[in-house]
Amino acid sequence: MERISRLRAGIFLAIFAVIISFFALRLYDLQIVSTGGKVDNTKTFTTVTRVKAARGDILDRNGNVLVTNRASYDLVFNHYVILSGEGTNDKLLQLVRLCRERDIEYFDHFPVSQETPFTYTLEQYNSTWQGYFQAYLPERGGIDSDISAPLLIKKLRDSYNIPEEWSDIDARAVIGLRYELDLRGGITNLPNYVFVEDASSEALAAILELNISGLKTEASTVRVYSTQYAAHILGYVGAMTKDQWEYYGSLEDQKYSMDAQVGQAGFELAFEEYLHGTDGWRVDVTYVDGTLKEQYYQKDKNGVEQKPVAGKNVEVTIDLGLQRAAENAMQELINQLRASEEGTDGKDVEGGAVVVMDTKTGRVLACASYPTYDPSTYFEQYNELLEQDFDPLFNRALQAQYPPGSTYKMSMVVAGVESGTIGYGTYLEDKGAFTKYYPFTANCLRWTQSHRTHGYVNGVLALQDSCNYFFYDIADRMSIEAIDATAKGLGLGEATGIELYEKLGYRANPENKALLFANSTEAGATSWYPADQLMASIGQSINQFTPMQMCVYTNTLANRGVRYKATFLNRVLSSDYRELMYENEPVILSKLDISDAAYRSYSEGMRAVVTNGTAKSIFADYPVAVAAKTGTAQHAGKDESDHGAFVCYAPYDDPEISIVVYGENAGHGSTMGQIAKAILDAYYGNSGDSVKTDADAPAEK
Repeated sequence: MERISRLRAGIFLAIFAVIISFFALRLYDLQIVSTGGKVDNTKTFTTVTRVKAARGDILDRNGNVLVTNRASYDLVFNHYVILSGEGTNDKLLQLVRLCRERDIEYFDHFPVSQETPFTYTLEQYNSTWQGYFQAYLPERGGIDSDISAPLLIKKLRDSYNIPEEWSDIDARAVIGLRYELDLRGGITNLPNYVFVEDASSEALAAILELNISGLKTEASTVRVYSTQYAAHILGYVGAMTKDQWEYYGSLEDQKYSMDAQVGQAGFELAFEEYLHGTDGWRVDVTYVDGTLKEQYYQKDKNGVEQKPVAGKNVEVTIDLGLQRAAENAMQELINQLRASEEGTDGKDVEGGAVVVMDTKTGRVLACASYPTYDPSTYFEQYNELLEQDFDPLFNRALQAQYPPGSTYKMSMVVAGVESGTIGYGTYLEDKGAFTKYYPFTANCLRWTQSHRTHGYVNGVLALQDSCNYFFYDIADRMSIEAIDATAKGLGLGEATGIELYEKLGYRANPENKALLFANSTEAGATSWYPADQLMASIGQSINQFTPMQMCVYTNTLANRGVRYKATFLNRVLSSDYRELMYENEPVILSKLDISDAAYRSYSEGMRAVVTNGTAKSIFADYPVAVAAKTGTAQHAGKDESDHGAFVCYAPYDDPEISIVVYGENAGHGSTMGQIAKAILDAYYGNSGDSVKTDADAPAEK
């Protein structure tokens, strides 16, 4: 009996040894032979993550940072990890509901509306995203592309096993996330899905507390403003539009992702090619539980690692000190005008603009529009800004088109002298009322106010006293072609070359009148009459120019006919500030030959405006010699104050700085001169006094 028991035990041990040997050989085959010696048989997933490159800084000409970046965190999905776990739909719904409760913004590209009744939103996406959607449909059970949006949601509910008791809104939200994850599961080569960008610390804590597998944080950056000034020209960044992707996606020298942030306005848009960095592409190898196993950067076809490369830093021409002086002075003056007594000219002032330029280069030192806003709260305040009076989002400096009024008269002096109509010493009699084309009558302001005249005046005195009759007289003796050619040569109605979007305005001439009144049913509306020419000579008629154009005009006068391209770009520096990548040199757009007689006539006339004329109360005792011209322009608004314009350059004998100030319904051009004085105070380091309305300044006569 004992011998039989021993035999049975031996047989059992032998069988056990065979089984152990079999499994050992099988393990050896799986772990060593089949894996080529790599014995880590834990399942892993490989994904690609876009590592965002920092955008370059924007600085003023003195190195003051205007726009920069701050560190932020994005929430990014590893689609393999979240989809390989259990309860994916429940986890995603939990995430969506948390975002709703805490008002955490996220975005998906599923082209169906978020709310019922469901409709397609394909038109909001570029052709690439539309192509992704078309590729996705057959992958979800061969869904036909002609299916209606409500039926598509129904089919996808079934496909993703979404419970029937879920609301349509919840189902749509989860389907949107499943769509993003599926696109990255083999349908496309898109990088990992960025669920939330720039998540707040509170949002991060709340979402990460859900412990959703596959959802991780990624370091990133967002734009921040270091100044409250220059809102209209700094601009902002945003997600690419459909049309922008068609452009940026086609660039070979710069690589853009479809969800990249790009400049949408201002400097951010104008200098996008410099500011935009090159994103990196990182490979993450993770275990099924989301634990990182390996991480490295992809290599391009040349074997170079595709690490993120920060954008270049752009130094603009703006001088923050002058910009501050311009905006503060404009705000103070407008507030004072609005607080003035009823019936005061300018009490109904609406807004204004200032442009300051380096006379010898065309570099724009300040460019202000009022009313303005804080660029750092632009998106939060956007709807409120849309509702505010006087349109604070409107860039008046570049896009408002105003009649120049008497500031146009220097162009007339040049045209008169160069055409041989007058000379430096030519005196014409001011007869008060120009009645040659009676019953049409054009009056000098002094005649209208007191029935007095300026007597005999030449170009210098005509500018000093702003004698309208003098300009009616010489305009009537000249051709409109001569008048128009001079205005064109001085930059009026012409592109300034500035990098931001600008309006071009209109010079008063027969061609533009015919264009502007082409749809009018009034007889003779498109014809050019002597009255048009007379009104054009004093900056009225259909003359309409932007403050930027008026500053180029003033600059060209200061440079005796040399017209520089206006520019905001100074230099481009490497991302680490160690290397100069590009330096913007002054560009001459055109040269207008101006004789000694013409130059003396308008330059001495502009100087006389300061010493004896309409700007005397502002600049007569100023320590720097200033040449200026005031302008008061009538406009279409009935029962409203006139517009006020002021142009100047300094020093008179060797100009360095040119300034244009324009006020909508400001009443007098001389009032606007107070702002120019504040800017010159800042430029020359003088102790600037507070601006004040100048009701006692002599009127344009």
